[in-house]
Amino acid sequence: MKTPMLQSRIRMVSRQVLCGAAVAVLSMVASATRAEAQVRVGGHIGFVLPLVTRVGGQTTNLADNFSMAFPVGITVKGSGRMAFDMELVPSVQNSPRVVALTVHPGLVWGVGHGFAVGGRAAFDVNSSQLGFTPLVNKSWPIKSEGSFFKAYFVEAVLPVRFNRPVGGPNTDPVTFGMHFGLGF
Repeated sequence: MKTPMLQSRIRMVSRQVLCGAAVAVLSMVASATRAEAQVRVGGHIGFVLPLVTRVGGQTTNLADNFSMAFPVGITVKGSGRMAFDMELVPSVQNSPRVVALTVHPGLVWGVGHGFAVGGRAAFDVNSSQLGFTPLVNKSWPIKSEGSFFKAYFVEAVLPVRFNRPVGGPNTDPVTFGMHFGLGF
């Protein structure tokens, strides 16, 4: 059995250790720097005009068969120059009347002075077509305080697709288009 004096001494030492630990933890918390966010999330909306297309040995332009696409994208950017961008691109073609959806994930690198280059994979939903899209982008900041949109941009795109329909001829369309939009 412990004596009351020994029990008192143990309690006093325990309190001193706990108080010392508490002071150490509080001083570490007080001296810690505030963590800065390393990842930013943004996005963009816009429209694409396919200006010239080469497919199956024929060249067509926008006037031959009007079509337009409406990309909507989510961008995740870290602290470096590279960003991951996921676009969903609904498109409308006049003749034959077709509405399509392309899932368009890609990587974009900022190269300075508002320019960026990148590439996207392309997966056309409910289609035998897939491919890739290289791009060059130029953006300009919107300098309005508190504006939802942060920049406007123009982007040159070169969609390359590989079409392998069941029972049909293989075609590999290549298109030059311009994408205009707003970033947020």
